[in-house]
Amino acid sequence: MCLRRAARAVQAGDADIVACVGADTNHVDSFRQTLGSFSNFARDASYLYGSGGPNSIFAFITANYMRTYGAKREDFGRIAVDQRTNALGNPNAMFKKALTLEEYMAARPISDPIHFFDCVMPCAGADAFLVMSEEHARDLGLAHVVIRGAIERHNAYADDPVMVQGGWRMDRDDLYAQAGVQPAALDFVQTYDDYPVIVMMQFEDLGFCEKGEGSAFVQSHTMTFDGSFPNNTSGGQLSAGQAGAAGGFLGMVEAIRQLTDTAGSRTVPDAKLGLVAGFGMVTYDRCLCTGAVILGRPA
Repeated sequence: MCLRRAARAVQAGDADIVACVGADTNHVDSFRQTLGSFSNFARDASYLYGSGGPNSIFAFITANYMRTYGAKREDFGRIAVDQRTNALGNPNAMFKKALTLEEYMAARPISDPIHFFDCVMPCAGADAFLVMSEEHARDLGLAHVVIRGAIERHNAYADDPVMVQGGWRMDRDDLYAQAGVQPAALDFVQTYDDYPVIVMMQFEDLGFCEKGEGSAFVQSHTMTFDGSFPNNTSGGQLSAGQAGAAGGFLGMVEAIRQLTDTAGSRTVPDAKLGLVAGFGMVTYDRCLCTGAVILGRPA
């Protein structure tokens, strides 16, 4: 959403260059305070019963998804394990050790069915990128990518009893029409990965498979940078870490690196087109905002 709105400002002539910056200095005490005020709705409606913080919220969403569509923990584990493989090529990632599916399955429970490796790792850090016209970028001699399409949605599917889909589903046809491509044309995807269930929902809602087919999709694809469906090639927040507000820019910065040949050993071979998706905040049971952009190399 930040990129989309910054681009609109440049298009309208309100700005020449917009710097989009996300950063946080998470430490134990500040992170505890963040969790305590994570959601006013959750604080007022569920904390009274001893349930608090995002882990319990997403455990609720994950358990409902598993019951509804038959997903197994192993299916979510495939997402986490492949992202860890990607993180091994990211010098800034928190985790430096490979993760096996057996280790994922054996990890200690946090809030059933959420276990340790389903949770993002809080850290301190920052991400930033610049938004300007393509002509300006060329004049300045800057390596750059081009926005091919962008969407955002707030309070989608508010009538769903529990979140099983996000606003990407409402706007994906518009996104692909703007870019003039279909999902199969994308070389990689950077999904917002606060928990694996949300990654799986994005695979469905962005049109890579049908609703409820996420488990079969991850079983039939390898999601490493060199696999059949590269996803979160930096390791994502699950393995690179979530630096508070900076977590939302992690996928964007990684997509820019992939398309400007600066991703190092985790480079997706011959990548020309990528998608970055965002997901923001939940009440207790549903998402409040979603976004996505398609980025490509300059013509």
